[in-house]
Amino acid sequence: MSMFCFQCQEAAMNKGCTVKGVCGKVEEVAKLQDLLIYSLKGISELVVKGKINAAEISEVNHEVLRSLFITITNSNYDPEAIQKQITKMMSLRDGLKAKVGVSGLHDAATFKAETKEAMLEKAASVGVLATENEDVRSLRELVVYGLKGIAAYVDHALNLGKEDVSINTFIYEALAATLDDSLGADDLVALTLKTGEYGVKGMALLDGANTSKYGNPEITEVNLGVRKNPAILISGHDLTDLEQLLEQTKGTGVDVYTHGEMLPAHYYPAFKKYDNFAGNYGGSWWRQVGEFETFHGPILFTTNCIVPPKSEEVEKRIFTTGSSGFPGCPHIVPDANGKKDFSAIIEMAKKLPAPEEIETGTIVGGFAHNQVIALADKVVDAVKSGAIKKFFVMAGCDGRMKSRDYYTEFANKLPKDTVILTAGCAKYRYNKLNLGDIGGIPRVLDAGQCNDSYSLVVIALKLKEAFGLDDINKLPIAYNIAWYEQKAVIVLLALLYLGVKNIHLGPTLPAFLSPNVAKVLVEKFGIAGIGKVDDDIAMFMA
Repeated sequence: MSMFCFQCQEAAMNKGCTVKGVCGKVEEVAKLQDLLIYSLKGISELVVKGKINAAEISEVNHEVLRSLFITITNSNYDPEAIQKQITKMMSLRDGLKAKVGVSGLHDAATFKAETKEAMLEKAASVGVLATENEDVRSLRELVVYGLKGIAAYVDHALNLGKEDVSINTFIYEALAATLDDSLGADDLVALTLKTGEYGVKGMALLDGANTSKYGNPEITEVNLGVRKNPAILISGHDLTDLEQLLEQTKGTGVDVYTHGEMLPAHYYPAFKKYDNFAGNYGGSWWRQVGEFETFHGPILFTTNCIVPPKSEEVEKRIFTTGSSGFPGCPHIVPDANGKKDFSAIIEMAKKLPAPEEIETGTIVGGFAHNQVIALADKVVDAVKSGAIKKFFVMAGCDGRMKSRDYYTEFANKLPKDTVILTAGCAKYRYNKLNLGDIGGIPRVLDAGQCNDSYSLVVIALKLKEAFGLDDINKLPIAYNIAWYEQKAVIVLLALLYLGVKNIHLGPTLPAFLSPNVAKVLVEKFGIAGIGKVDDDIAMFMA
């Protein structure tokens, strides 16, 4: 087969994409991403076997994070950019090799591939299917996808000047372990839980970085309509890019709108001082094909999720930065001080029409852990009085499949004495529904981006403390999570590490779970899929 990828929920036939990714990823990009991951495994073996202190190789640490982030679904489609990153990683790897002089290394730590043709040839033998044992392959990929999620969180924190070298050390340990054929299924299951542990650390690191710089998110009404000014649409997840864009557009007459997972930026106090921070435009990532047509202005992608544009006119308005990339679209890189020059985007915006209005009204969010904990007494009283019977964690991702209508129907049909806790773009399936409130507590509490899933963990632990419980599973909380890409994978592993059981995952279970690995997750952690909405609600409420 020309390629093989099964890292996202939309893997073809829930088995894997073998010709072209459902995401739009072509064979060349898929293979180069495989080789980039392979090079990271070689670097990790050198670090582990050479006993290199991660604190002494900061450049390598940062480039490993960036490389992992580049390979997340819908992040980077540019083969030239990925080839350049492979070359950089091989150079860093060879520098480490010369430094430590370790012998008996895996091929991943020694291979050479100077040209793209050589890289593609090498990639054909080192992809996912190179691990023959189905169960070992499944667990190795589960770890790798969890590490990609960790890298996304930690990379965002790094952009804010915060890092925890113990996380980098674990990433090397875990990647090196995926080359170790002496490790069996039990070893790898333990490693997946350890990945979840470091996922929690990564989430906490990013939460601290965001809130220390921008303040604690607060309850906020976000405008869904448009103004008459020319505008820029910012997508992805990175708040430092947004801050720089807002600073550079001050006084220019150009408005800035958020898209997709950037919506929660409106909840941070630091961004409310910008008069040109106009509102949110559109829905979740997969709707961008139509919504970008009507926006008219330039679009800045800071990270995933890019959908390959069908219109050349739209493509000419797309800019990328950070881990994102798309062939032919200008990519903006920071200078030595981390500053990015967005002047080309601003000048383009001034020459283009204002966005068309596609909806009106407002949407409420900002229920991160600090805000919810401030309401803790009110929430606890509502539970004790019976006004709130159950909380439903419906965090995670949205996607294109018709089967995701399940989550809209589920939210609509939930009893009126239940509250939804959400984070990530899964919320777009129900956050614009009129679900009402319970004694002033909205029935949808949006904690923010998928990056903010940590808030849901903190909220659950705070409720456990408030009710004097000894087990998080005794809380009146059910978990019905939608997943799509690898940041959702690390959220799942983090919950498993924290001891949360009976998580329902949909709309399908991951294609990368072999039958035996899936069986272990079912038996040990109570992982389950979804069924019919009415049946599932009855089961949860029972």
